[in-house]
Amino acid sequence: MTPMMLKIFIGTLCALMFCSVVWAQTSRVYMVKGSERQDVLERLFAVVELPDLTGKKVAIKPNFNSNDPFPATTHPDTLEFIIKKIKEKKPASITIFERSGMGDTDEVLASRGVRALAAKYGIGIVNLDTLPAEGWKRIKEKDMHWNIGFLVPKELVGADYIINICCLKTHRFGGDFTLSLKNNVGSVAKWKPDAPPYNYMWELHASPSQRIMIAEINKYIPCHLVIMDAIQGFADQGPEKGRLIKPGLILASSDRVAIDAVGVSILRSYGTTAKVSRGRVFAQDQLKHAAALGIGARSEKDIELVPLDDGAKQVVNALRF
Repeated sequence: MTPMMLKIFIGTLCALMFCSVVWAQTSRVYMVKGSERQDVLERLFAVVELPDLTGKKVAIKPNFNSNDPFPATTHPDTLEFIIKKIKEKKPASITIFERSGMGDTDEVLASRGVRALAAKYGIGIVNLDTLPAEGWKRIKEKDMHWNIGFLVPKELVGADYIINICCLKTHRFGGDFTLSLKNNVGSVAKWKPDAPPYNYMWELHASPSQRIMIAEINKYIPCHLVIMDAIQGFADQGPEKGRLIKPGLILASSDRVAIDAVGVSILRSYGTTAKVSRGRVFAQDQLKHAAALGIGARSEKDIELVPLDDGAKQVVNALRF
């Protein structure tokens, strides 16, 4: 073998070794089952520990789309538990970011107890409906499905650590399901804050590409941890009402695509809408496009399910992708 042939051989071998490492990476989705929310969360966070957040800016994106109780919106006990866990890590600040799509954001946050929690723990709230023009960053790239792009909050995307707290439910207005990816629709602007006026949500909900547009949002909003509260959920209709199911689960992952794929599989196990039931889980538009954009897992082969108790193991064994 000549020196040149040897060099090519070694280079090819190294490339193959690198590819095998990349393809071997998996996204863990942790799962705990139980009937008492506090107990389930304690057992989950005993394994999924937050990193050192000393001096860091932490952002929370809960789900308060409407003035309806859990599972339409984030359960107040779940939100409070996570706030307390974050505070143990000594961050510089904790800020909740929210925009309600089916109600006045201020009224929803007050009625759902979020304002009271913020006051109790000394954390901030940003009502994205009132964020001034200078607080937004415009996202517009070639081949996007948004006509004029969309706006993301500078403070949110600039946070050091972002937690997405989502629910388990379907979406009858074109999203098909609303889990962690869809939760970030409430992170972007509804209205263009300067002239001429433009309603981004009208565009989104009228578009046949809505599910792809949801995925595109998530490319520009970082996420470090997702907590999916699936103690209960809506197996049809949604997002604010539907047939109530009681999986008795709370899930956690750093991968939005992976945890949403598991959420879809859980919905299917209870019998769900025709659209959510159709085809393979990763053929669902939100997941397929998010995977293509590099946001998270590309298929079920990239997901490692980690049940933390016997009840969760039974759920895992029954899931199909």
